[in-house]
Parts: sequence; structure tokens; C-alpha cells
Amino acid sequence: MSRRSLTVIALAAAAALTLAACSSTAPEPSESAGGDEFGLVSEGTLTVATEGTYRPFSFHDETGELVGFDVEIAEAVAEKLGLEVAFEETQWDAIFAGLDAGRFDVIANQVSINPEREEKYLFSEPYTVSPGVIVVPEDDDSITSFDDLAGKTTAQSLTSNWYELAQASGATVEAVEGWAQAVALLQQGRVDATINDNLTFLDYEKTDGPTGLKIAAETDDPGYSALTFTQDKEELVAAVDQALAELRDEGVLAEISEKYFGADVTE
Repeated sequence: MSRRSLTVIALAAAAALTLAACSSTAPEPSESAGGDEFGLVSEGTLTVATEGTYRPFSFHDETGELVGFDVEIAEAVAEKLGLEVAFEETQWDAIFAGLDAGRFDVIANQVSINPEREEKYLFSEPYTVSPGVIVVPEDDDSITSFDDLAGKTTAQSLTSNWYELAQASGATVEAVEGWAQAVALLQQGRVDATINDNLTFLDYEKTDGPTGLKIAAETDDPGYSALTFTQDKEELVAAVDQALAELRDEGVLAEISEKYFGADVTE
């Protein structure tokens, strides 16, 4: 929708007031942020946690500026809510602890929705949909499903859920440190395949293509990633969901997606 309802603006206003509450000086209402009738404030800031080292989602370009798919999604949402945005770069292994401690309001870092996290956190509506995929050389037609991985060798990080999927599919796993090493082994013919996230493959194709690789199969259930909040942020989540819906309807999510992946991965 291109028109924000009064109810949603009120939710955004409540979110802005909450986020500004940590300031020792109460800010004056901002006319530019919706006016006194909605109680919006000039110093309302959405503080967003992101890694800053996770290309293409959150990284520094050649000028040193923080950029990326998740960065632009967060910026677009904050603009819809009439809030400033401030990014806190945080290592992945500390990002949830920082959210729990109140260091920031939301995580924007391709956080996958799973049952364990849903027990502890609130999620926005998903803004990326990405299944797991089997990647093979373009001239290999022997693998067309996960069942075909039985007896084959895949390259996987031992700490990833793709390692578990490869094992469950009957593959022998060659341990690697990450995507780059997995791709190198695959292109050298030392392994038959690798399993990873579709977004990772799309970024690699767009950045380094032609790669001589293709997707042979994908998981039945797509993976969903969303903005992540503590459970006391219900009103903020509702406002963010409305902002995401508007950005989707206006084509902004698809535009950001095409920029980084050459495809719409938002639905």
C-alpha cells in the first residue's frame, strides 16, 4: 500500500517514542516526522545490528561505506517509519546477546526463522525467501535431486546446517571453511557438489560469473529471513511489517533485490 493508515502511523510513533526514551533529554515533537498530532519525535532512531562483514548483505564498499542488501532494507524501513537509522556492527556470535542486552532495537543480518528462535524472539514478515540448493558443474547431469547425492562427495562447512543436509542425503562430506573453498574444490573436480543457500549462489554468479556452475536441485521448503526483535517490541514489529508491505507493493524490495542478486528474492 502507498498510503499509511493512522493506526500504523500511531504504532510507528509509539516505536519512535520507545526508541528515544533512552535519551536523557526528551526531544521536541518533529513537524517533519508527522507533526504533534501523532506524537512523533525528532530524535527517534532505529538502532540496527549487522555484521558489516557479510557480503552482499552487510559489508563495506571500496570507499569504506557500510552497504548491502540488509543495510538498504533497514534504511528503507526506517524511512517509512519516519525514523533515523544507526547501525551497530557486531560479530555474529555476539549479535543476539547484544539484542537481549538492549544495545540495539533490531537485527538485520539475514536471520533465518526457525522454531528455536521463534520461542525467544519476534520476527517481522520475511523479506528474503531462499531455499537450499545443490550446486554442480554445468556439464554434470548426474545429480538432479537430493537423493542423487548418495555416494557422492560434497564440500561443506562442518558448522553449517548444509553439512547436516548433505549427510542426511547420503553424501560423503569434504570439510571446508566456507563457500569460496567449496566452489574452488568443485571447479577443480575434487568434489561432486556443494549445498548452500540460493542467495549465496546468486551473488556469486552476479559478481564472478560466468562460473561454469549451475543449480541442480533445491529444497522443498524455502528458508525465510526476517528482521529480529525482542519480545517486548510488538508495536514496533507491527509498524515494521506495515512498512515492509508498503515497500513490497511499491516495488522497492524487488528493486533492492535485483541490485544485489539480479533476481527478486523477496517473495
